[in-house]
Amino acid sequence: MSGQSSGCGFLMSVVVHGDSALNEQEKELNQRLRRLYPAVNENETPLPRSWSPKDKFSYIGLSQNNLRVHYKGHGKTPKDAASVRATHPIPAACGVYYFEVKIISKGRDGYMGIGLSAQGVNMNRLPGWDKHSYGYHGDDGHSFCSSGTGQPYGPTFTTGDVIGCCVNLINNTCFYTKNGHSLGIAFTDLPPNLYPTVGLQTPGEVVDANFGQHPFVFDIEDYMREWRTKIQAQIDRFPIGEREGEWQSMIQKMVASYLVHHSYCATAEAFAKSTDQAVHEELASIKNRQKIQKLVLSGRMGEAIETTQQLYPNLLERNPDLLFMLKVRQFIEMVNGTDSEVRCLGGRSPKSQDSYPGSPRPFSSPSHKASSSQPYLPGFDSNCCNGVTSNKSHSSSPHSHKPCPPGSGSTLPASDISLNGSRSQQPITSSDVDMEVDHFTNGVTESSSNGFLNGSSKHTTEPDDCDADMEVESAQSKRQLCGGSQAAIERMIHFGRELQSMSEHLRRECGKNSANKKMLKDAFSLLAYSDPWNSPVGYQLDAIQREPVCSTLNSAILETHNLPKQPPLAQAVGQAAQCLAIMARTGSGSCAFASVDDYLH
Repeated sequence: MSGQSSGCGFLMSVVVHGDSALNEQEKELNQRLRRLYPAVNENETPLPRSWSPKDKFSYIGLSQNNLRVHYKGHGKTPKDAASVRATHPIPAACGVYYFEVKIISKGRDGYMGIGLSAQGVNMNRLPGWDKHSYGYHGDDGHSFCSSGTGQPYGPTFTTGDVIGCCVNLINNTCFYTKNGHSLGIAFTDLPPNLYPTVGLQTPGEVVDANFGQHPFVFDIEDYMREWRTKIQAQIDRFPIGEREGEWQSMIQKMVASYLVHHSYCATAEAFAKSTDQAVHEELASIKNRQKIQKLVLSGRMGEAIETTQQLYPNLLERNPDLLFMLKVRQFIEMVNGTDSEVRCLGGRSPKSQDSYPGSPRPFSSPSHKASSSQPYLPGFDSNCCNGVTSNKSHSSSPHSHKPCPPGSGSTLPASDISLNGSRSQQPITSSDVDMEVDHFTNGVTESSSNGFLNGSSKHTTEPDDCDADMEVESAQSKRQLCGGSQAAIERMIHFGRELQSMSEHLRRECGKNSANKKMLKDAFSLLAYSDPWNSPVGYQLDAIQREPVCSTLNSAILETHNLPKQPPLAQAVGQAAQCLAIMARTGSGSCAFASVDDYLH
């Protein structure tokens, strides 16, 4: 019995190891294809990844994940020839497409053809013999272009050789390679939507395909770089002529409106002065939006919601779906430990909490020994608000927030809120929010690609008495739900119940909303994992996910001022991207090397 058990265990380990190896291969394939063909949207136009078990002649056999092809016919006459097509045609958005075939065995006669064919071409033939079929044959080295008569092209190929086929979808040509060396142009004026194709004719012939599963023998990326340079030079040479001044003025207006849209007050003012542009929004209004944006991007959603309600009354009441989205994001930030409602309840985990000026010193609890390596952050809001007031229980809900108003400048009485068994008796000072540079992603100060993320704060002044009892440990390893505070976890769960009630109320009042349902389900799914940050739904906790929320709220505010929801510059970029997508769908391969992102960065 023990022998059987050990045998089963061995088989299980082999199966698990095999699955792991397959997953790694698939991952490597996906990465290589994304690098080679970044303009391809595989949801619309999937790339060829293997031979099709459905689109082949009966004398063809497939194995090894449909990458190995072997001949199983009689091989007596040309009527015994057999071919197989790939699973998908070559997308035009590739710009340049390449695959390789290794000759495992030339078999009896080496009558093998490698090439391309359109859907519907007879598979009882070698590639190149029929209309819309193209092939390079191993027995004589000839190329066959939609004809049974070949033309001298390259050397013969046999066992051990690697033959590559490159399709240039910009100039509609094709060339082959042998063992990493180009053999020159074989075909011109190729039609669109061709499939990689391979054909065999005599017993013993076996070939393996490489559609990106492994590095190619030929340096196709160098060839792609050449064409990228050509296309970009063509764009740069586009004639502007007499309209240069008109275009420049238009671009300046677009840049000015973009700066205003994203609340870059100082930059917008300076740019407007230097280019004689008018700013179509009051400075105070821009600064109000900036304040809200920085709250959202720092994860302080409760304060962002309250500030929005104060500055733009009725905006959220008129947009219940927007309010719901903001509340769901607030729940996610509670899990993260960044929302003020949970920050104020203690549990200063380094990755989810940071020191508040004037707040109690780090404390220990039975379940979590708090430590912090966070710097003192001057000007950061020190009032523990958004539903947390002294000597009162929490009554804040997704429907009604009663925070201490930011910027009130008042000093609250001593807090009497129990923090994991410890009582704080220290007054909490309310001060205006100073977030010109700082923002917090789970307790880590950052600065973004749009002005708020992906950088580091310059505010690093340390308080004199901070160093004594702080343990400097990895923030990553100490990340805890809601910052590690039991009181904060209870508050988060209570908020989640109220959020569920709000969802049901919205469904009764406004009807079903699949987006809202999924949003709430994904947010609640975070609680199903002991380490939500490293879970399949952990992406929601990433600071980058705050940006779409911020953008949606900002657009709604702008609409109240009769300003465009989206800046013209962003619309122009979006239009350019759509034009490239249309080019791809209509078979214009040059779209592959005209990425908008290349010009933006």
